Amino acid sequence: MDPLIQRELDRLDPSVPFRASTAHHHHTWAKTFHSRPELYIRPQSTAEIEKIITLARRCRRRLTTVGCGHSPSDLTCTSSWLVNLDQYSDILSVNQKSSVVVMQSGIRLRDLCTQLRSHGLAMPNLGSINNQSIAGAFATATHGSSRQHGLLSASVKALKIMLANGRTVLCSADQNEDLFRAALVSLGALGIITEVSFQAVPAFDLEWLQTLSPLDKVLSDWDKDLWTRSEFVRVWWLPYSKRAVVWRADKTSKPRRPAQHSWYGGQIGYHAYHVLLYLSQYIPRLLPTIEWFVFGMQYGFTDKSSITAVGEGNQELLMDCLYSQFVNEWALPLHRGPEAIRRMTDWLHGDQEAARIPVSPKGIYVHAPIEVRVSDTSSTSPRPYLDNTNPDGPTLYLNATLYRPYGTDPPCRERYYEAFEYLMKELGGRPHWAKNFQTVAHDDLWSMYGDRLREFVRIRNEVDAEGMFVGDWHRRHLLSDTEKPMPLEEKLVGRRRHAEGGWIVEGMKARDGLSRPASEESFDVMHGAETEASTLLAADVQSEGSP
Repeated sequence: MDPLIQRELDRLDPSVPFRASTAHHHHTWAKTFHSRPELYIRPQSTAEIEKIITLARRCRRRLTTVGCGHSPSDLTCTSSWLVNLDQYSDILSVNQKSSVVVMQSGIRLRDLCTQLRSHGLAMPNLGSINNQSIAGAFATATHGSSRQHGLLSASVKALKIMLANGRTVLCSADQNEDLFRAALVSLGALGIITEVSFQAVPAFDLEWLQTLSPLDKVLSDWDKDLWTRSEFVRVWWLPYSKRAVVWRADKTSKPRRPAQHSWYGGQIGYHAYHVLLYLSQYIPRLLPTIEWFVFGMQYGFTDKSSITAVGEGNQELLMDCLYSQFVNEWALPLHRGPEAIRRMTDWLHGDQEAARIPVSPKGIYVHAPIEVRVSDTSSTSPRPYLDNTNPDGPTLYLNATLYRPYGTDPPCRERYYEAFEYLMKELGGRPHWAKNFQTVAHDDLWSMYGDRLREFVRIRNEVDAEGMFVGDWHRRHLLSDTEKPMPLEEKLVGRRRHAEGGWIVEGMKARDGLSRPASEESFDVMHGAETEASTLLAADVQSEGSP
């Protein structure tokens, strides 16, 4: 450890552990981005988190919080200090009458579901995976697929967030509402969320039915009952065969029964598809045939092939993400879905004129399936400032996933995503914050969000004026180009290819010692004064450990 950091650490309470290592290699789950933080810190208590923030402030370091790293973007990459809350994951209270559960913010969704089950409770909705931490899931606008549910953050009743001055603030719809709306989709830019009050529901089982259908049938049912016939519905679109797998599920009290076993659906199918995807890196025109073969073996070669099962709700909502991947997902009004799918189908089949997309499809072949999901946040109140969904009705999500077989990048990515994003922008879409959007500029996002993004940035700058929680990703996408860099903001130094695939992201090297000839106590006094002057925090600033 840097001796100057050690000097400042020695001045803090030695009874509060500082669990840091200097040899951590951080990468996203998909290994799309890598970084080497100066320190990797794993606190186990609120006092330890306060110590981390105090030390970072005194040593003039940026802080980044990370959970499972499932976002395939560079959002969590840093060369400064990386904080992982996996060991800060206790359930603090369960109110059996109201089903409100209070927990530490680092708990993974899989562990939360297990503990909720022991109390006869469940999460009301889940995305495709349960590896994320609770705070990371809602801070990136994670969603499931149901018109009866919105974002996961809709179930957050209140939260506590520790700011750059080391103070903890309680916020909810009734208390510090502006900060609450910013923190519900915070993208790690406000502070460290420490505690979450969550509205659980009684535990439930799901009966699901999965059916292979012609794409025309799916589109003809779009405005009828495709999305309302069941509580949970998702679609996997197979663009070359012009078919789709429709999965729908409802709560049930029927006895549990597993899905019928398929000899191909396990390890054989997993490795077969992986090898075929790798082969297609060199012969892309094989991809339409691979789609026909792989998904025919998995789901059937004839329309109306189906499979069904009954199981625990929070397990049946999950799916296997298979391999390393780029993920480019957009939210757009649900009624624009048929046009989006028809035009994208035309483009993928080489008909650029019918698609009306000014990007050549020549020689482009892509991976299947394209995931199609839905939510409805129109009744959500208060809405997160950075909620990317349609505020006036149900939202459609289109997810253009590209696999990276054995760590190799697909040759179609840049042009495919350019075409896909052109269409999404034309149809009024907004990108998922944690995914791999590539043609969206700073001005695009300000146009998409307007006053909501302006308000988010205002609040962000008020609670973290020096940029302790700001990195290059935030500067590129959220902050004003004309705004001066903040003292602790981490700036991009460069990117280089990693030997095993993906990119190594290098940020501004950590500074040696304090940035000015002032004592660490002067920084604490300065931040205390800023807190007193803040009208946002008012009387709701709480010292660490207060209820």
